[in-house]
Amino acid sequence: MADFNLMRRLAHPGESKIVLFVMDGLGGLPIEPGGPTELEAAHTPNLDRLAVEGCCGLSQPIAPGVSPGSGPAHLALFGYDPLVYDVGRGVLSALGIGFDLQPDDLAARGNFCTIDEQGLITDRRAGRIPTEESERLTAKLRAGTALEGYDIFVRPVKEYRYLFVLRGPGLSEALSETDPLVVGKPSLPVRPLDDSAEAAHSATLVNEWLDQARALLADGTPANSLNLRGFAKDPGFPKFPDVFKLRAGAIAVYPMYRGVAKLVGMDVLDAGANIEEEIAALRRHWAKYDFFFVHFKYTDSRGEDGDFEAKVKEIEKVDALLPRIRDLNPNVLIVTGDHSTPALLKSHSWHPVPTILWSPTALPDNARTFGERACVTGALGIFPAADLMPLALGHAQRLNRYGA
Repeated sequence: MADFNLMRRLAHPGESKIVLFVMDGLGGLPIEPGGPTELEAAHTPNLDRLAVEGCCGLSQPIAPGVSPGSGPAHLALFGYDPLVYDVGRGVLSALGIGFDLQPDDLAARGNFCTIDEQGLITDRRAGRIPTEESERLTAKLRAGTALEGYDIFVRPVKEYRYLFVLRGPGLSEALSETDPLVVGKPSLPVRPLDDSAEAAHSATLVNEWLDQARALLADGTPANSLNLRGFAKDPGFPKFPDVFKLRAGAIAVYPMYRGVAKLVGMDVLDAGANIEEEIAALRRHWAKYDFFFVHFKYTDSRGEDGDFEAKVKEIEKVDALLPRIRDLNPNVLIVTGDHSTPALLKSHSWHPVPTILWSPTALPDNARTFGERACVTGALGIFPAADLMPLALGHAQRLNRYGA
């Protein structure tokens, strides 16, 4: 793990450039026994070349056997121990859309969903409704819900995701989530997670709002209900540029990932709407920053959809564009994922994530391709994801010697 006191002591400014390219949900599993994973099945000549020239391994986002959420998995990649620096997705969603979150605001990420006549969830994402429909629905919720003595903010995020913020006295983030995370079950009530009066009061308020909101959506289709996840307040984390002495820019299309970057103090740059525009943004801002976090979402989305072939195609799309990043001549280029999302499981999983660290100072290992089984033989081995930042700084020659 990155020791922040040590990093502050040893890190120094410089001119070298580091790119952390995150293919969300990159890791996978064979769809059939003995077959290839999504990454192994993909035609990836550029990633394979990078693997041959660099060193490889498998990163462990949280701990063995633990399936990570996207927030803690990204914090680990940024060098933050995810078991120490914990934050709910509500804060990340708020920061990701530029919401002016106040210190005592209670934020949650919401999902519109579809339920049947018995109240059982049939689609946790309401068919991935377009953002324009989410804008209409959140406007309806803003106009039709109220809690005496509290301000309510409901904002669209992207597609079926929305932001819920409650502002007022005595709010607690110690609340359970309503999404059962599977279809065929009803939404859960919000419950206090500790014995405080604030948590009990907050649970009552949020449940009252949910009742109002669901009544407003009941006649709609496909979004006829909704859930809340990741209740949180701004935790005030140490800032990435202060710890690592890096001018850091984040390039991500999805608001949640812009949010986690903003949470740690990175500048959130205009990323455009797709991977081609993200790489154009990287080129446009190349001279101003010396660390870039670049995020690609759709490897995760296709994994969650259970679409093996579609995930393969998304990997191949990134591979075809990799030379545009290499043409910028970064001093360190890391390609990895925040977690694994095997199409076989249709969800995040605990499996370690294939990782390449390329640099002129990296000693090549025996990995000849970029895939799960090749990376397990690499020089990095299976390692904590939070070790990547110190490794990147070392290869970028941005750390002073320790001791005499």
